[in-house]
Parts: sequence; C-alpha cells; structure tokens
Amino acid sequence: MNLQDLINSKEVSIVDVRSPLEFQAGNVSGSINIPLNEVEAKIEDLRKMQPMVLCCASGGRSGQACDYLEAQGFTEVYNGGGWIKVNAQKNK
Repeated sequence: MNLQDLINSKEVSIVDVRSPLEFQAGNVSGSINIPLNEVEAKIEDLRKMQPMVLCCASGGRSGQACDYLEAQGFTEVYNGGGWIKVNAQKNK
C-alpha cells in the first residue's frame, strides 16, 4: 500500500505531532494531535492506533516520532511528512 492509500484508509490513524497551537492553526481532517513531547507518555494509546501515518510541519518531528515508535516495537508507523502534503493526498 502506498502512502496515499494509507492516508485514505479508514483503518489508518493520522497522528499530527506538532504543538497544539500549530495544530489549531490548520490540520488534516480527522487527524489526532499528540505533540512529539507527549509521544512517550502516550505510547500505549498509540499502540492501539496502528497502523498510523505521522505528520508535522515538514517531516522532521514525525520522522523522530516514527524512529522512536519503531524502536519500541511498532511495525505499522509511517512518516507522512508535512501535514499540508498529507492533507493534499487525502480524498475529500
């Protein structure tokens, strides 16, 4: 499954790891905001959200979150990059 298919799958969670203020300014419809600095504390919640596509402003923070989650044994996490890119690939 390619990234666009993942983004549009009903089984996939889209998790935005930007700050709440950034998230409020614009986000992917249906996405969940879990800031990068809260990922470790929300690990069990995130485990239940797999498969998931992570996004942020440019892909850096979502990449860090992916690396961390993969190190914790997650197997279905994908870095979608910037939220605007993810949003553009989402079927409206």
